[in-house]
Amino acid sequence: METKNMNVAEIQLTYKSKVKASERPQINQSEDVHRLLLENWNFEIIEFIEEFKIMLLNRANRVLGIVEISKGSMSGTLADPKVIFAAAIKSAASQIILCHNHPSGNLKPSQADINLTRKLKTGGEILDIAVLDHIILSKDGYLSLAEEGII
Repeated sequence: METKNMNVAEIQLTYKSKVKASERPQINQSEDVHRLLLENWNFEIIEFIEEFKIMLLNRANRVLGIVEISKGSMSGTLADPKVIFAAAIKSAASQIILCHNHPSGNLKPSQADINLTRKLKTGGEILDIAVLDHIILSKDGYLSLAEEGII
């Protein structure tokens, strides 16, 4: 029997944090999310390019990090569920908050925004990763789909 060498990628799952759990910001309401997004968003392009990010949280609502998922165009960006949940799983997040901006400044969620949110919420339930909210951000404010009763 001949043995063939197979070239396969080695996959490593690691999570390293330099921040003590007690020093991580805690999320109690959507305004807390908005405040952190203001500190971590590129406001030079917020009215030009749509970006999609996720905020990763532990069970105590402490922020593990914010991950950029995609950058798109003026009218949209892709948010691949596999990439979103890969980031959540790798960081051992128990909960996530979806975040994206509308370059137009219009905070009303599109039907695509609502459908994606519901799809990710269902996927998160299977993985035991709660999708707590979806924040739509503009230069002048934000909208929380959870507070609007959409999710």
